[in-house]
Order: sequence, then C-alpha cells, then structure tokens
Amino acid sequence: MLSILLQILIAVLIVSLVSILGILIFFRKKTLNKILFYLVSFAAGTLLGAAFLNLLPEALENGFKESVPIFILLGILSFFILEKFLYWHHHHAGHEHEEVHGFTYLNIVGDAIHNFLDGAVIAISFMNNTALGIITTIAIIAHEIPQEIADFSILIYGGFSKAKALVYNFLTALTAVIGALAAYFYSSAIGNSTTFLTSFAVGGFVYIASSDLIPEIHKEKDLKKSLVQLVLLALGIFLIWIVGEVFQH
Repeated sequence: MLSILLQILIAVLIVSLVSILGILIFFRKKTLNKILFYLVSFAAGTLLGAAFLNLLPEALENGFKESVPIFILLGILSFFILEKFLYWHHHHAGHEHEEVHGFTYLNIVGDAIHNFLDGAVIAISFMNNTALGIITTIAIIAHEIPQEIADFSILIYGGFSKAKALVYNFLTALTAVIGALAAYFYSSAIGNSTTFLTSFAVGGFVYIASSDLIPEIHKEKDLKKSLVQLVLLALGIFLIWIVGEVFQH
C-alpha cells in the first residue's frame, strides 16, 4: 500500500507544480499589463465553465439531491459574507491592503476547495488501479493549465504582486495534497462530504465570476474591445468543456 501512497503523492505534486505556469507565461510586466484586462474575461469563462461543466456534474454524478442547490446557495451566500468582511477589513486597514480587491481572496478559497477535490479524485483513482490514476492525473493537469493561468491573472488583476500571486497560487495548489491524503486515509469520510464541498465550490465560483469579474468586464465601453472580451469569455468556457470531453475522469 505504501507504493500506492507514493504514486498518489507524486501525482498530486506534479499537478500542484502546474500553478507556476502563470508566472512563467507572464514574466514580462509589459506583456502582462497589456493583456491582463482581457485575461479577466478568460478567467470568468473558465470559472463558469468549471462550475457548470465540471463541478456541478460531479455533484450530480449519483443523481439529483435536494441538498445540492442548497449547498450551492450556501456557497454563494458564504462568499458574499466573506467578501463583505474582507471589504470591511481592508477598508479599515492600511493603504497597502486597500489596493487589494477582496475577490482575490475569494478566488483563493474557491480554488483551494477545487484543488482539494482534485487531490481526492486522484487518490481514489490510484486506489482503484494505477492506470486509472494516471489517466485521472493527466485529465486534471489538462484542466488545471487554463485554470491556473486564469487564477494567476485574477490575483494580479486584484492587486497582488507577481511574487505574492505565485506564492498564494502554489500554496492553494498544495491543498490537492491534503485532499489526496484525506481520501487515502479517510476514504469513507471524504466520500460523504464530496457532494457538499463540490456544490459549495460551484456557488463560490459562480459568485466570483458573476459578482466580481463580469462587472470588471463591463467597464470596457469600446465595442471592438468588448467583442474581444466576449470571445475570450466564451473561449474560457469552451476550453473547460473540451478538456472535460477529451479527458473525462
């Protein structure tokens, strides 16, 4: 069984390392500043795509449960309350904190839950058989590449420095390790809470995309630029969908 645990840890660590892609792609500040506003559109698309095309079907995998919409609403309300608290905290804190938008921390919370679930899925897959574990890991990496780029963009747009965004993104990615260990040692307990965590993450992602990112997109009034934003929004959704179709797990 130790070899299985080792395989699981190697897989989730590889998935976690995907979080550094953002800093590698957007290393040049000039390039980042030029395309950041458009990447927010792409990020909103990936969040909506992940919520409705990835997480929600996973929550409904064993059939519709009345608890699912309740947990989604709980996620939306919880993120609303958290953002209000963060706004109050930053409003009463120093100038340095005022420059960071609250939705950056909301995205961190939502992404941590998502990565925790990914880690649990990887562990459960390897516990079934190694081949399934490898396929699942490849699928999650393919999904995480656009997701992590989008997350890095959100953190930068929200006011984080590139270094801080990298650290937070990587630490959030490491929750996959926690999810994997929890699934390995407490498979029955994690199985019972998966529906709640998945539905809660759906609500969180929908809230961030619709309440924080889409209003930012609406600030652009130029028609041509707005059309580009629309295309990027749709592209983010489409990319999540195509990854799900090609690498189903």
